Amino acid sequence: MATVVGALRQTRLVLSGQLGAWVFYGIGAAAFLLLILPRIFQDPVFFVQILIFGLTDGALYALIALGYTMVYGIIELINFAHGDVFTMGGMIGLAIFALLGIVPNQTYHFGALLLPLLVGVFAVTMAITGVLNITIERIAYKPLRHQPRLAPLITAVGMSFILEGIMFVWHGPNFVQAPNLLPSARLTVLGVTVDTRQVIIILVAVGLMLALTSFVEFTRLGKAMRATAQDRDAATLMGINIDRTISTTFFIGAALAAAGGMLWGLYYNDLRFDTGFGAGLAAFTAAVFGGIGNIQGAALGALLIGLVRAFNDGYGYATWTDVIIFGILILVLTLRPTGLLGMRVPEK
Repeated sequence: MATVVGALRQTRLVLSGQLGAWVFYGIGAAAFLLLILPRIFQDPVFFVQILIFGLTDGALYALIALGYTMVYGIIELINFAHGDVFTMGGMIGLAIFALLGIVPNQTYHFGALLLPLLVGVFAVTMAITGVLNITIERIAYKPLRHQPRLAPLITAVGMSFILEGIMFVWHGPNFVQAPNLLPSARLTVLGVTVDTRQVIIILVAVGLMLALTSFVEFTRLGKAMRATAQDRDAATLMGINIDRTISTTFFIGAALAAAGGMLWGLYYNDLRFDTGFGAGLAAFTAAVFGGIGNIQGAALGALLIGLVRAFNDGYGYATWTDVIIFGILILVLTLRPTGLLGMRVPEK
């Protein structure tokens, strides 16, 4: 009798999950048909222009969302300080530029000499930010690894405020200007203007995501990360160093966030101590939307959230942008908790 009741309960859960998924996809299809499709025929040039802005924003959000999804996949922690790590990476990069004598309000020509400098500063900034995130994990999260999940979650929120406070003391409440280092040439095709900075950001983000995917899929350490995410105890029995794997995850996530923070500063030409708060929340929504714990899902979710923000702002509904983004978060958690590409893992 108990077996029959259990089977009926499991069937009911599966059916309710499928119903929620269908409702979720139905809402998405209705939004596309009623809100997006008419805009394409109304002014296709403007639509494509907004689409490019959305792809750029989505690329930046993806570099943050990957850190959220990787950390959650390994230790099931929502690292709310990750958005501030993103801002800290950008601030560190600007500080390195200042030490090299590269300051705002001056014209720099992108060429053979500037490109290696940019690559070098990006590499150093990503390494410094990665080490910073490892330090945060060792001090704030590792001692609470076996405690109830609420404890590290509250600690992550506290660490977020600590990082924001450090950046506030460092640069104050005003925006910090970034130097104009990326080429700003524009190409107009059929009325659509494409900025070379947008192309660079999209290409860099795609390249980093492909590199991350290859690392996780084909390297020994990447396989250790996947094994740890699937079953930490079994991974330990197989000889995998769990502490090193978790530290590597925090390092990679912070390095990608630092690259995103530098690209954000060079694209918008400014950063503020709380820039990562809003960007981090949008990226977290993207990670949940795509499927928390799924790298490809985080990239897809970030792309869609970037498009939602760009289209909403571009068509004059900017005051509703945050409402819509967090409404998407609530809908996903309610109707499709596994996200677009997430996998439903049976409870043990």
